[in-house]
Amino acid sequence: MMIHKLLRLKQFIPHEFHETVYDIDLEQLHKQGIKLILSDLDNTLISYDEDLPSKENISFFQKVQECGFEIVLVSNNVPSRIEKYTKVLQELGFDIKGFANARKPLNIGLKKAYKSATKKYPREEVVVIGDQLLTDVWGANRFDAYSILVNPIRKKTEKWYTKMNRKTEVKMIERIKKEMPDTFERLGLEKRK
Repeated sequence: MMIHKLLRLKQFIPHEFHETVYDIDLEQLHKQGIKLILSDLDNTLISYDEDLPSKENISFFQKVQECGFEIVLVSNNVPSRIEKYTKVLQELGFDIKGFANARKPLNIGLKKAYKSATKKYPREEVVVIGDQLLTDVWGANRFDAYSILVNPIRKKTEKWYTKMNRKTEVKMIERIKKEMPDTFERLGLEKRK
């Protein structure tokens, strides 16, 4: 039996899907009561072959700040990568932390990021944003946080294990389409790349 058939489908359903982080309605998210953003880095904000914030990233962080969110980065990648990225943002005046080796979908990294926030937010005020169903969305849903899935920026640059996850992810999205067509349509998952 294929692994995707063993997994409970509901754990992999995001609350929202957007093509990019820039398509997320931050003002609406804030009106819903979300106060803390835990965001993935790789292929969510930058591709694997980039290591510094882009102009679009900086504009995104400015809007996040203007809307009144606190944001913490949570990555499964190595510390040096997230440290380099957050250092540039900190030098630009953004109050941002980052955690590496998060081991998503396990809660280890998400808990560290959550506990590092400047105040204790109820879980219903937390959103996890990322590009993978098997790490970000599953991790968010296991953590009882709101989950937002975005398309990966550039799949060609992904590591081998992420490419393996993508194969299972395709099967999971096919299951959502077949078993939960209304959810598939409501989320707009036909635009999933």
